[in-house]
Amino acid sequence: MQSDNQNRVNRQVLLVKRPQGTPTLDDFKVVDAEVPTPDDGEMLIQTLYLSVDPGMRSMMEEGKSHTTAFELNKPLTGRSVGRVVESNLEGFAEGDYVYERLGWQHYSVSDGSQAQKVDPDVAPLSTYLGIVGVPGFCGYFGILDIGKPEKGQTVVVSGAAGAVGMTAGQIAKMQGCRVVGTAGSQEKIDYLREKLGFDAVINYKTAKDLQQTLSDACPDGIDVYFDNVGGEITQAAMALINYHARIVVCGQTSQYNDASSNSGAIAPQLLIKNSAMMKGFVVYDYQDRNDEAIEQLGQWIKQGKLHYKENVVDGLDNAPQAFIDLFSGKSFGKQLVRLAKEDQQV
Repeated sequence: MQSDNQNRVNRQVLLVKRPQGTPTLDDFKVVDAEVPTPDDGEMLIQTLYLSVDPGMRSMMEEGKSHTTAFELNKPLTGRSVGRVVESNLEGFAEGDYVYERLGWQHYSVSDGSQAQKVDPDVAPLSTYLGIVGVPGFCGYFGILDIGKPEKGQTVVVSGAAGAVGMTAGQIAKMQGCRVVGTAGSQEKIDYLREKLGFDAVINYKTAKDLQQTLSDACPDGIDVYFDNVGGEITQAAMALINYHARIVVCGQTSQYNDASSNSGAIAPQLLIKNSAMMKGFVVYDYQDRNDEAIEQLGQWIKQGKLHYKENVVDGLDNAPQAFIDLFSGKSFGKQLVRLAKEDQQV
C-alpha cells in the first residue's frame, strides 16, 4: 500500500510542565506534527479511543512512578484502541483493530510487539479500555484475589462510580455481600443503587460526619474495603474494619496531587488490632491471567449481571481537560476520549 501520510496531520498532546499539585491546562500543549511512515516490520495505527486514567498522574512526576515517567515536550502515552491504516508487519493487516499503549496523537507507528488484536464483534471497541480492559481487570482481580469477599460480609468501595469501583462492587454483590459505595453526586448515587444494586451509597461531599455516616451504613463493620480514593474516606473506613478484614489498595485519587499526604497514618495499629491485611497492587501483577478475566467479565456482561458506564469526550484537544476532570469528581464511569469514529480518518 502506498502511504498517503502527506495528506494527513498528526495532532498531538504534549506534556510541557510537570504539574504542581492538581494538573492544569497550562501543563499541556496541543500541536500538529507530520504523520510518521512505517518501515519494514512496522505498522501505522490511527487511534480511535484513548483511556484517561488517574494513575497517569504519578507518571508526570519524574522518578516517582512504578513505570517510566513521561518525558517533557513529548506526547503523553496511554492505553488506546486504534485501527491499522498501513502495515508492513506480518500478522497485522490494514483494517485490523488493535489495543496498545500509544501516544496521545492521531497516528502512531508500532512494531506490534505490544499490540493485541481486538474484535468489535465480541465487544464494543471502547470496552477494551474499560470493563473488559484494565479497569475491569483491576476490579476483578482486586476484589476476588485480595478482597476474597464471602456471602453475608460487608464490602465498602470508595470511588464506586468509577470504572474500577463499579466492577468491584458488582462482583461483590454476586458473591452475596452487602455492598456500600462512596460517590460525589446524586446522579452517581442513584445509578449505583438503582442500576447496579448497591445496598447503600454515601455522598462523601455532603456527609457532615463521614465516619458516622459510614458507620450507619455498615452496622456490622467492614470486612472488605476496596480503596480507590484514599484520604478521609479511607481513614473513616479503617476505623470500622472487622477482625481479619482485607483492605485492597487499588488507587489513591485524592492523594495523587498532594505530595505531603499521609492517608495511611492510622493504618498500622488498626491492622494489628484486627489481624487485618492491607495490600496494594497494580494490574500488571495479573497480566498472565488477562484471558481469564476477559472470559469471565464478558460472560457476566452477556448474562446481564455486570453493567458498565462510559463517559466519552470527543476530540483529542479535549483530552487534557478530560484528564483533569478525574480529580474533581466530574467523571462518571470510564473516562474516554474519542479521536475518530471507526469509519473516519482525520
